[in-house]
Amino acid sequence: MSDPRRLSARSGQDLPPDEGADGIEQGKRLIRVADDKGLSLTQKIAHHVYLLSWKTPIHGRRLRGKYPLKLLAVPDDDIVGDGRAGAAMRAGYFLFRGQKLPIDRLDFARPGVGPAFSDYLHSFRWLRDLSVSASREQGAPIAEGVLRKWLAVHAETPSEPAWRADNAGWRLLFWTAHAPLILSSSDLVYRSLVLNCIARTARHLDRGADKAPMGLPRIVAWCAIIAAGLLIPGGETRRQFGEAGLKRAIDSGIHADGGIVSRSPLAQMETIMALSMLRAVYDVRREKPPLFLGDALARTVPALLGLAHGDGGLGSWQGSGAIAPQMVDSVVQASRVRARPLRQARDWGYQRIAAGATVVQVDAAPPPVARLADAGCASTGAIEISDGRQRLIVNCGGAALEGAWITADLAQGLRTTAAHSTLVLNDSNSTALLPGGTLGKGVTEVELNRQEMDNGSRLELSHDGYVRRMGYVHRRLLMVSGDGREVRGEDMLTPAERRRKPGRQPVQIRFHLAPGVEPTLTADNQAAVLRIDQGALWQFRTGTGLLSVEDSLWVDGDGHPHPTRQLVVTGEALPGGSSIGWLFKRMG
Repeated sequence: MSDPRRLSARSGQDLPPDEGADGIEQGKRLIRVADDKGLSLTQKIAHHVYLLSWKTPIHGRRLRGKYPLKLLAVPDDDIVGDGRAGAAMRAGYFLFRGQKLPIDRLDFARPGVGPAFSDYLHSFRWLRDLSVSASREQGAPIAEGVLRKWLAVHAETPSEPAWRADNAGWRLLFWTAHAPLILSSSDLVYRSLVLNCIARTARHLDRGADKAPMGLPRIVAWCAIIAAGLLIPGGETRRQFGEAGLKRAIDSGIHADGGIVSRSPLAQMETIMALSMLRAVYDVRREKPPLFLGDALARTVPALLGLAHGDGGLGSWQGSGAIAPQMVDSVVQASRVRARPLRQARDWGYQRIAAGATVVQVDAAPPPVARLADAGCASTGAIEISDGRQRLIVNCGGAALEGAWITADLAQGLRTTAAHSTLVLNDSNSTALLPGGTLGKGVTEVELNRQEMDNGSRLELSHDGYVRRMGYVHRRLLMVSGDGREVRGEDMLTPAERRRKPGRQPVQIRFHLAPGVEPTLTADNQAAVLRIDQGALWQFRTGTGLLSVEDSLWVDGDGHPHPTRQLVVTGEALPGGSSIGWLFKRMG
């Protein structure tokens, strides 16, 4: 049985890897596994039976046992919360991605909100937001009131989504890190119920952590098990059990280059967050964490920073919005890892070219495995470009951030190839998009060749996403000058071998402009001047095809879309092959 993580990497036999500090490989191939079809019917039935078992007396008895009279310590939470969300709670309502929910009308049996908002409530990550905006005396009554509502509905009988492994894991981490907000009451019955629920949650995770999806959900569940072992008296056995489980979860969920298997920057950041919160538990107990925990942080942080632009915020990849610099900095600071950005993520699949003030990011891999993608995107070959603290070329992003501003239909549109800065053939996605966030047939293989030279960087990639349906291989060549003032590209469509001669097809190359970038077309419709608000002047020119400007949007890290524009180069794929060259050049 093949590894379900999605990709295997094979270095080109005739191109030895570079021996530089970053280990740049000149040639390699990334392959999406052949059996990537999402969860099978048998797996879905087995999961349903497992959920039904939660309601049986057997599972109920498994959750029984002694409950602690107190926690052994309260770990620090060094990651900053959302002050706006915390202030909203003090004003009497939850605020999540533009949606409001009055606290006095909150019913945990029927929250009446979307899945993401529901997870925010059940995971209790709002405790971090509340702690930013309120003192212990101000925040404890609010937190206790919400927790009482939750306990009344969910304390006795586990159910999804409240007791899903990742929500239960996050909840245990946040309950213990923010214990002063939920355990300050003089009501001994309430305190006993909270401590008992912490113990029940740990027992629930003991049996269900390995059933969580690979990657972030499984890692969070095992982090919580270890935290319980360290913070509940008599937990040495659970701690050892949890450390073995977390090591397995890291080995299966994080690639050797440090990237999470879902390829989501948001999941990458939250993985670092969970591991950092766990290390804080070791610190408060003055225990030495296992070596694999430090190693995982040492690998995941450079991979995350590889997707940071000049402003410190993250690029918009695989459903994530453009996560703000302040949040990235807070998570990295909490990890205590000081590292340079990873320029080439071999398995995670992102390439980074930094020259002068210019940063170019490239999605140079197949999409994530269907069963691991919550909002997988058909973005193979897409690029983002920034100039210092100003972004120039972006992807729309935000497909995973449904809320008041991002509807389900819009989220589906944000997953398309056309929502990314790359070539679109015949208005089709390079990988099929399926309902529920999973991905279908399309890109299975990416060939990559990268070279670092004295006068700049050269990167060439190709993918087979259009081969089966249309008979064309898409090749993208990128060249970035040593000073970062020129980014040259060429998009080529070549007939695939062992295929019937392909027909003519319309082609569009899209470059989504960041907010604050104003394009002005030249009279010949072959070039455009790009004025960056409070930034430099850039010029775009295409060698063939017709250039036009269309409306677009860009989603920030809070799930809020901002109107912007896009450059669209229109051409045609010819049976004998065709190419469109283009250039971004910094003026002045």
